[in-house]
Amino acid sequence: MSTLLLVEDSETQALQMRRLLEANGFGVHRVPTAEAALEALNEAVPALVIADFHLPGMNGDELARQIRLNSRTRAIPVLMLTEAREGDMERQGLESGADAYVPKSADHELLLLRIRALLRRSAVTAPSSQSIAFRRAKTLVIDDSATFRTYLSGLLAREGYVVRAEADAEIALEAVAQAPLEWDCVVINVLGTGYDGASICARLNALRGAMSGMAGGTAGFQIVAVGSDSPTERENSAHVFEAGADDLVPGIAEPRLLGMRIRAALRRKMLQDEERRAAEEIRAREVSLQRAEAKAAMAEALARANDELEEANRQLRDAQTKLVQAAKMALLGELVAGIAHEINNPLAFILAHQRTVERVLHQLRSVVGEKDEALGLVEKGIERSNSMTLGLKRIEELVANLRKFSRSDDAFQTVNVPDAMETVLALLAHKLGEGITVERRYEAPPELRCSPALLNQVVMNIVANAADAIDGRGRILIATSSDTRNYQIEVVDSGPGIAAELRERVFEPFFTTKAAGAGTGLGLAIAYNVIQAHAGSVSVTEGPSGGARFVITVPLDSGT
Repeated sequence: MSTLLLVEDSETQALQMRRLLEANGFGVHRVPTAEAALEALNEAVPALVIADFHLPGMNGDELARQIRLNSRTRAIPVLMLTEAREGDMERQGLESGADAYVPKSADHELLLLRIRALLRRSAVTAPSSQSIAFRRAKTLVIDDSATFRTYLSGLLAREGYVVRAEADAEIALEAVAQAPLEWDCVVINVLGTGYDGASICARLNALRGAMSGMAGGTAGFQIVAVGSDSPTERENSAHVFEAGADDLVPGIAEPRLLGMRIRAALRRKMLQDEERRAAEEIRAREVSLQRAEAKAAMAEALARANDELEEANRQLRDAQTKLVQAAKMALLGELVAGIAHEINNPLAFILAHQRTVERVLHQLRSVVGEKDEALGLVEKGIERSNSMTLGLKRIEELVANLRKFSRSDDAFQTVNVPDAMETVLALLAHKLGEGITVERRYEAPPELRCSPALLNQVVMNIVANAADAIDGRGRILIATSSDTRNYQIEVVDSGPGIAAELRERVFEPFFTTKAAGAGTGLGLAIAYNVIQAHAGSVSVTEGPSGGARFVITVPLDSGT
């Protein structure tokens, strides 16, 4: 149910209007004066204000202006009521900020249609917490004439103002000095005999100027002088304006004109208040926005610093991992070299004596006759000696391959790629077994200037992973190719392949797709770092038969 604020001083007309509105589903809160209406607006914001134009004190047009001046109430629709013959009143009411005008004598149905139309267009929102509440203007009257002081006080009180009257100008100035922000208007009779009117205006203006630094969003009070505008008093009038008075009203003016002039001065003051409040709100929003932007920038900088710190920590962890693995590889190389050396000495001894035994057996066969029973034993010994030779040669090749693999020199050198590939395959023979067929397709030049680790570690890790991925029988292709700029090594297997979402992660340290305990996740990470040292790249895609396809690309001039 929409609640309407009815501002009507006539009890009879207010009762009739209340009954009409409540009968049509509206809630009604009625007040008799504009001042009471403003106080009611401080408590709650109605859906619509219905105001009589003619009200005691502040008229309906001034009420409309006050409503429009306040950001809390400026969107409330205002319907003005007046007599049908008062065409000028309609224009005056609309100019003051009313939304519509309806004569009191109009048909009730027309009045209700007007109200519903205004409510449809209403855009009243919840009051802002920063909005300024309405209040009755506070005026100070300075006049040493008791008769005129009483007259002015009564006139302003009837207009709805809070009035304080002082005969002593010094007491009045002290009241202003103690609380300059309390006053909206000071009315001074500059024709008073107990003080110099122009001097009092100047002192009031000085107080008003001093409060400019105190008045957070509030304009200084208005100074309205009451005197004479006769030609003989014009020089005195000029002094009054020069002293700081905002208006000079003839003392002989009729009460209605005097009230209008003071109300106009107060209206200017309210407009200045609103402008300053709006400026303060804009500045407050700008400061709030700047603070929010500063906080956002700080948060962004902190997030960026955290990201950089995390990246530094990641690089540190990677470096530590590489150092540990490099130490392990160096230790393994020394261990393999030592084992190869230890095996090589007895192996050379066995090979030397085995050749002696083989030579003796051949000599013995020429001495033993063909029919001699010992000939069969000699032949069998020669056969076994030949088998021993093959086995010893295999051990000799394995030792040679171990010595090649254990080289710790990372310096770039000319490497025979096919020979290095065969060394790798020989070392992985136990993984390949008889079920995996290795196809070789060496189309690039045999020699490549690189670090031996490129082939000993990178290719070995990739081929070893390919062998692990093949369950049962399968095929591995090792191919080389080159152009004028790059050298490529391709390893393709017939295994299950690597899922697309995992291909970017296979080179991360400790990432593995093998079962727990079956892999460390370091093999391809080490391979990736070796390839980076060659300013090269490695990619993994799906092979032609559905397996994994690794392509290693290094520049031909990476070792220069």
